[in-house]
Amino acid sequence: MLHFILPDKYYQKSSKNQDWLDLDCKSRYVKSMSDSILRKPEWLKIKVNTNKNYQSVRRSIQEGGLHTVCQEAKCPNLHECWNEHKTATFMILGDTCTRRCRFCSVKTGMPEEVDPLEPVRLAKTIVDMGVRHAVITMVDRDDLKDGGAAAMAATVKAIRRTKHPVSIEILTGDFMAKEESLDIIAESKPDIFSHNLETVRRLTPLIRSRSEYDRSLKVLKMYKERDPKAVVKSSLMLGLGETKEEVIEALDDLLAHGVQMVNLGQYLQPTKQQIPVKKYWSPEEFQELKEIALAKGFRHCEAGPLVRSSYHAGESFDKLRSHQH
Repeated sequence: MLHFILPDKYYQKSSKNQDWLDLDCKSRYVKSMSDSILRKPEWLKIKVNTNKNYQSVRRSIQEGGLHTVCQEAKCPNLHECWNEHKTATFMILGDTCTRRCRFCSVKTGMPEEVDPLEPVRLAKTIVDMGVRHAVITMVDRDDLKDGGAAAMAATVKAIRRTKHPVSIEILTGDFMAKEESLDIIAESKPDIFSHNLETVRRLTPLIRSRSEYDRSLKVLKMYKERDPKAVVKSSLMLGLGETKEEVIEALDDLLAHGVQMVNLGQYLQPTKQQIPVKKYWSPEEFQELKEIALAKGFRHCEAGPLVRSSYHAGESFDKLRSHQH
């Protein structure tokens, strides 16, 4: 299969709310961040445990012809989630994204055709693996009219039809804030709707491809309006050059747009092709931000150097449900 890498002009879109920086400016920013490579601190060194359960899960995913963001994004918690918590994050709609965010290692290009049988295969794999909390994420599919919403909704419904006792969390793109796409998603009734703000307002045009800070906030609010009982979640990466004040501003913005759960984690450069780390936030700084988030009114917050979007996702959802009752 021949993959086409889209030229950078594909990503340079104009916006009413945001003046996009040209490629030269972005390149200068990346170069400035590359001038000094930070050494990884002790608290980010983890022990990998690839036991029999991990190997079994890996085989099930390969046999199902599926992709997990755990593997594609080189998540540091992969072994912990697969081994201990029966949580897995599956990536649907292929392994090729139509955007090229400068923090992400998922490959970019022209995606393949949508596989109509993928939802059924994924649902079967979840049952076979005994997954208790499934996170379903997706590559951005700007080549599709609905942005991939129908495929996501079909996946949620296929899992429900198995009657397997599993909670379902979806982590979606922004669908360009199309109302019809969010209508399709809301009709499938996932347990958690998640869309990541990723970074603070100032850094968004430098870090995220074809994405807008305010549009992401709008998507979160639009979904909450469609399903008021839904749990709405978002995540932020730290270490890209943001300040504490900017992180707190982003937390305020998320809270004002209906987000109840928030995850804060350390950005780790996946490969040399992505933007380098600007700062390693300490565990104490993450703990302080967690306390700030909860004091502001978030119902749940995971914060720490190794926290990712789906970190302890099942346990977090169980705690949220127990508090509701």
